Amino acid sequence: MADDAQVTVRTVNSAAVVETPEYINNGGGESIAQACNSLISEEVSGIVLNLKDCSIANSVGISFLVEVLEYMREKGGKLAFCCMTPTISKTFQIMGLLQTATVHDAEEDALVAVGGH
Repeated sequence: MADDAQVTVRTVNSAAVVETPEYINNGGGESIAQACNSLISEEVSGIVLNLKDCSIANSVGISFLVEVLEYMREKGGKLAFCCMTPTISKTFQIMGLLQTATVHDAEEDALVAVGGH
């Protein structure tokens, strides 16, 4: 991705896939939150965050993800992560993100978990 804060959004059946930037910091986290909040307001009930390009996340970026998780929970939606590096997985686990979202190796499995297949 050319710009670290850019995200790519694709719809798959009734769900959406958000491909995250390389660095989930203030800009990257905000871009993810804006994309997810837009999808949720369009009544998309299943979102997959594909972290294949993500190699680092800081606390500010993670705070945006926590907000997305809370908003999804309020709306009765499902959020799944996929394609995480071991470092990102451990970081997310320490920060408590994995308590309310599922983690999958493959995007297809994550889509099934959020009802997109």
